[in-house]
Amino acid sequence: MASGDDSPIFEDDESPPYSLEKMTDLVAVWDVALSDGVHKIEFEHGTTSGKRVVYVDGKEEIRKEWMFKLVGKETFCVGAAKTKATINIDAISGFAYEYTLEINGKSLKKYMENRSKTTNTWVLHLDGEDFRVVLEKDTMDVWCNGRKMETAGEFVDDGTETHFSVGNHDCYIKAVSSGKRKEGIIHTLIVDNREIPELLE
Repeated sequence: MASGDDSPIFEDDESPPYSLEKMTDLVAVWDVALSDGVHKIEFEHGTTSGKRVVYVDGKEEIRKEWMFKLVGKETFCVGAAKTKATINIDAISGFAYEYTLEINGKSLKKYMENRSKTTNTWVLHLDGEDFRVVLEKDTMDVWCNGRKMETAGEFVDDGTETHFSVGNHDCYIKAVSSGKRKEGIIHTLIVDNREIPELLE
């Protein structure tokens, strides 16, 4: 670097909300898919200083210094719906630690397995922009790029349609019975009369 300083150079000339240089105690990173988007959770654990720092999407949520007890939990909220998340810190041997993330009281793996049963997700590209559409099957709420959409439900001959708009595009999610008890109801996203394939998260 010509200037001689040690700060990183960013293409867009904008610094991130936190410096990667300072995150020397980073021990765990998780990506969590919620209805309002995919959130990055990062955890710093200074085993010599007792420091604990939790970042959600690059924003510092918790900072504790000089914690003499190196094991325990840190609980915080993630996303627009303020979903409860907990990082568990457990000693596994000597000075080795295990870090696990729970979402709404379930392990991340169990939460995501359950979520795949209770939501449908589609990713589409419209007018040069990417959109992530999520249907919460239990409430029939529709989310698009982090916003809960205004919807209108309609009964049709073979099921229901939940209508909404993305920009100036007409969209609806069609719900029809599969005719098989184990499969239940099949949800299909239609945008401008074109079926969008589901993203399997």
